[in-house]
Amino acid sequence: MGDLLALTPPMGWNHWYTWYHKITDQVVRRAADAMIASGMADFGYQYVSIDDCWMIKPGDPDPVLGGEPRDADGAIRPNARFPDMKALTDYIHGKGLKAGIYTSPGPLTCQKYTGSYQHEVIDARRFAQWGFDFLKYDWCSYGGVATGEGLARYQRPYRLMGEILKRQDRDIVFNLCQYGQGEVWKWGGEVGGHCWRTTGDLGLAKGSRLPGFYQIGLANAKHFEYAAPGRWNDPDYLMIGCVGSPRRKGDAPQPTSLTPNEQYSYMSLWCLMAAPLFFSGDMTRLDAFTLNVLCNAEVLDVDQDVLGKQGRLIRQNDNELIMAKPLEDGSWTVGLFNLGEADRKLNLRFADLAVQGPQRVRDLWRQRDLGVSPGSFEVTVPAHGVVLVKLQPEAQ
Repeated sequence: MGDLLALTPPMGWNHWYTWYHKITDQVVRRAADAMIASGMADFGYQYVSIDDCWMIKPGDPDPVLGGEPRDADGAIRPNARFPDMKALTDYIHGKGLKAGIYTSPGPLTCQKYTGSYQHEVIDARRFAQWGFDFLKYDWCSYGGVATGEGLARYQRPYRLMGEILKRQDRDIVFNLCQYGQGEVWKWGGEVGGHCWRTTGDLGLAKGSRLPGFYQIGLANAKHFEYAAPGRWNDPDYLMIGCVGSPRRKGDAPQPTSLTPNEQYSYMSLWCLMAAPLFFSGDMTRLDAFTLNVLCNAEVLDVDQDVLGKQGRLIRQNDNELIMAKPLEDGSWTVGLFNLGEADRKLNLRFADLAVQGPQRVRDLWRQRDLGVSPGSFEVTVPAHGVVLVKLQPEAQ
């Protein structure tokens, strides 16, 4: 067990960017219900993941959140919003889905709940006993207790937990969340990780002329050569649909401010980068458009392609971005992104991909063949939009 995990990027839902500190057992169950009812599970979404704030919060006077952080054996305790973690994972597994959990290698999590520092073995054992299939391990307060210099300082907590997880009696996908410190993309797989955050939180990324997902995505795009089956660069979650505010965590979820074209661009960029696809919106308020973005089979096939290559930038300037990803069947998927404020013609020369001969072109979002192009492809792309195409050699 353990050596053949996450051979394609993991897909699922994570509560953070909608529910923050208000997460409960019932919210997670409703998300699992919606993953089935909406059809998302039929398209490959399978992890139902709890983020921060499920544990005891030391010193909190609220009896729902406070109390003894650990039981008599030293194992971590959930707060009263999660009365029975094993029953929760059984519920998720009963739907044919998988369950994800979160902790920090530090004494406290990012939101000041109980972390796993000096309790790594017993916590990992408890996660396995509860039945979790995915662990997000968030740096948070570990910086205050970290020892060592250079890479050893960054690697130590992840190497430790990676080795512990391999000794458990169930497979647990290991997600390293430490925001790209120490160039984690170069060594995340060596310490037992299956995917690793390469940047800061997307929810806190400040947009300017373009929304923040471009900033995060383009930072992640630089590390294309380090992605491979079981080793994925993670640029954070999909914040579309109805989402909360990272700066006002008590606010009710609201429809995304991204335009439809920006949402298509967001999803296209993530799939071209072979990114883990974790939707972090409100699962109970999925509308037809959001499901259209999340559940286009031909687009998802790009992300999940078994060759496991991350797309690379072919061309980028202030007004345009072209990214290309080779696929297992020998074809290419290419995203032509218009970064400007008006419709724009974009051109792709097949020679830039070292592709020879006429190519059959298929529009993946519209699921429509566009004909055969001899040596290049030109298309008009809307402002902040994308045209995502698959190129296959024309049979001679």
